[in-house]
Amino acid sequence: MVQDQTKRKNELLLGPDPGDERLSRQVGGIDQDGNAVRTRVVTEKPLTLYLNRQEIVTMMTIGDYPDLLAVGYLLNQNMLAPDDEITGIDYDDELDVVVVRTGRETDFEDKLQKKVRTSGCAQGTVFGDVMEGFGSIALSRNAVLHTSWLYTLTKAINTAPSLYLEAGAIHGCVLCEKDRPLVYMEDVGRHNAVDKIAGWMFMNGVEAHDKIFYTTGRLTSEMVIKTAMMGIPILISRSGFTAWGVDLARQVGLTLIGRARGKRFVALSGEKRIVFDMDPSSVADEDAKHARKGGRSR
Repeated sequence: MVQDQTKRKNELLLGPDPGDERLSRQVGGIDQDGNAVRTRVVTEKPLTLYLNRQEIVTMMTIGDYPDLLAVGYLLNQNMLAPDDEITGIDYDDELDVVVVRTGRETDFEDKLQKKVRTSGCAQGTVFGDVMEGFGSIALSRNAVLHTSWLYTLTKAINTAPSLYLEAGAIHGCVLCEKDRPLVYMEDVGRHNAVDKIAGWMFMNGVEAHDKIFYTTGRLTSEMVIKTAMMGIPILISRSGFTAWGVDLARQVGLTLIGRARGKRFVALSGEKRIVFDMDPSSVADEDAKHARKGGRSR
């Protein structure tokens, strides 16, 4: 019975599929000694997004979950409202086009004129005022993060099957509840991975006030803004911080935790949500074979 409960707890509702041949392929080359090698590399393909009849953006993505990516992108750009009715999502894998249709008329011609290039590795784009509505965000004050949850989450995520462990050159983001990872998304840009999770939450009516967001990438302004806009009060990363990311997190009271590896972590915002219920000395150091996950190659 206990084993069954543990198994269910560790099972993701939705996660990476390293075996999906559409997401990576074998490429031949040579190594440092001049020997022939074959290595797996992730795919990267364009996806053009339409909102009703208006073309919004062309994104570079690995190509999985185009419906969730499209919906999440529109939500995080304030082009979809939480109460919008999506009447249909059409995806053409030959044309690499996804169309999101809504019950209300939409026109974002003016918004599309102003673009902000973000600091993502596979550069993202934010349309309109990047701070639009940010100051009015109210995150749950009742949310907490037990350090025992943090240690359990980091271990579970770092050891989960992923496309990164197969091919590298990819970012991962995970939606969590307490000490359980729920949804794990990967993509060439972390902004895409975030948007896929936002789309999944919207399409499934999932509440955000008690959730935890984990990312393998840096805690930049973009990551803080998107997490806060999604209504998630806690953001964790294996990587470090940017100054503006910290400033924005403090502005809206987002709990911001970085450099979470093994028993170590650093919190620079929202520390009051942290419940220290586990002695760090009882936590094992990170296994070397998993330490590279979330490292510089991401």
